Amino acid sequence: MSDASVSLIATTGFGLEAVVSRELKSLGYAQQTGRDGQIRFAADVSAICRCNLWLRSAERLLLEMGTFEARDFGILFDRTRELPWERWLPKNANFPVTGRSVKSQLHSVPDCQRIVKKAIVERLKSVYGGDWLDESGPKYAIDVVLHNDEATLTIDTSGDGLYKRGYRKLTAKAPLKETVAAALVQLSVWNAERPLIDPFCGSGTILIEAAMLALNQAPGLKRTFAAQSWPQLDAKLWAEARDEARSLEQPGPQHVLIGNDIDTEVLRLARYHATQAGVDDLIHFQQRPFSDLQAHKPYGCLITNPPWGERLGEQREVEQLYRSMFHVLQPLDTWSIFVLTAHPQFESLFGRPATRRRKLYNGKIAATYYQFLGPRPEKRESHQ
Repeated sequence: MSDASVSLIATTGFGLEAVVSRELKSLGYAQQTGRDGQIRFAADVSAICRCNLWLRSAERLLLEMGTFEARDFGILFDRTRELPWERWLPKNANFPVTGRSVKSQLHSVPDCQRIVKKAIVERLKSVYGGDWLDESGPKYAIDVVLHNDEATLTIDTSGDGLYKRGYRKLTAKAPLKETVAAALVQLSVWNAERPLIDPFCGSGTILIEAAMLALNQAPGLKRTFAAQSWPQLDAKLWAEARDEARSLEQPGPQHVLIGNDIDTEVLRLARYHATQAGVDDLIHFQQRPFSDLQAHKPYGCLITNPPWGERLGEQREVEQLYRSMFHVLQPLDTWSIFVLTAHPQFESLFGRPATRRRKLYNGKIAATYYQFLGPRPEKRESHQ
């Protein structure tokens, strides 16, 4: 099946569609169609392995089985049953069905799930024979999404969300998702030749993702995926994809990445996570208050996710911090500053309008990515 074409959907957080589209193009999948929260593309089946390993800012990789108009349950059943489920689901497949419905006549999600499940069962029984399916085999998580009366049926190839790289085994307060952190780095002007500081580094996710990006390290290299257990995907395809990923790794950033925080416990987590990711020698974490921020090299990037002040008692303290940022960052006049926060008054508190703004989501929380661009580096600086 390695030469067969499949239709795939890379799902994204809202605001990250362009980032994921660029990631797919860099992997060689340029023919795409996009809509809110997803990028569709056609590829051979090896893309299931390569995209799961390489996508940094996507949420999941879904195998699209079919998309069709469904305004009543009869049509939903018939069109679902017509799809070639046996191409992917063996006789003993374990295939739970989840669903969502938005602005559609078929608004009862449990009923839609039952109809889809029944239609797939009937299809498989007609192909494999027998009166029942024991579902004791590999998992194929099926999702039915109805949007404006259009049904899309997919199988999840990823299993755990792609943000689960495998290095963050301990949890910190209000963690930034790895996929969002990777997007923040890619939406900045930072590259491996420039210094990078995160003065509110927390458990280190932004810097770890930046280090992995500089190494050209595939983010999924240390984890497994649902589709690895599927007999239709030869283990050789996964081995080849992993070998390719290892062969493409690069030396890493020119400068040690700097992470500051005042919390000794989160710094301990940051060092642990960096070690788990294999990038601990590329990042220096230190306990330092924001007011003592120093940068000795020009043309660097500061990328950070500072406290947001979600709790009422924290708001005044956070707003005072945002007011102080302008003065603390003034000496970094050749640096570019990137700040993610949900605080609606950040720019007025900071005292400077952003060069660019981008609406993003960390999970279900809406935020804005404020970008304050500094001057372009002089060419001679890159050789110092």
